[in-house]
Amino acid sequence: MTTQLDLSSVDEIVDRHRSQDDALITMLQEAQQAYGYLPKEVLTRLSRSAQIPLNRIYGVATFYSQFYLTPRGRSIVQVCRGTACHVRGSSYILSTLADHLGIEQDGTTEDMQFSLETVACVGTCFLAPVVVVDGSFHGKLDPVEAREIVKSYAAQSEQG
Repeated sequence: MTTQLDLSSVDEIVDRHRSQDDALITMLQEAQQAYGYLPKEVLTRLSRSAQIPLNRIYGVATFYSQFYLTPRGRSIVQVCRGTACHVRGSSYILSTLADHLGIEQDGTTEDMQFSLETVACVGTCFLAPVVVVDGSFHGKLDPVEAREIVKSYAAQSEQG
């Protein structure tokens, strides 16, 4: 049984920005904040309400890496793939975390606890290799340390 998505927030977002010509990115950001990601139903409603072609909305939503068309986990684990991190073994960290979580890169665990992503560079090359979990930076890691960090976030989640 599928649940019906309440789309009233989309209408409110469009109403707030109706008089602005170039508000599509802002509307997408607000919709993603309201729903956690951008479901197809939300994009379709946005298209109809704002009278913006759906293909233009999808073009913007898929061009910018800040937008997500699928649900994400409660905790976001990002592995830096910048040059310094890559040279210092971030690919091994990514592989270890993917195995530990039982998901692929850009995947989300079945329980919606974790999403595993890569980022081009987090700008902390002196800490390479770096993993960012929910905005907290962890650097100079090896694969085992990275796995232990993710385990600690899982344990915190279970406690609280």
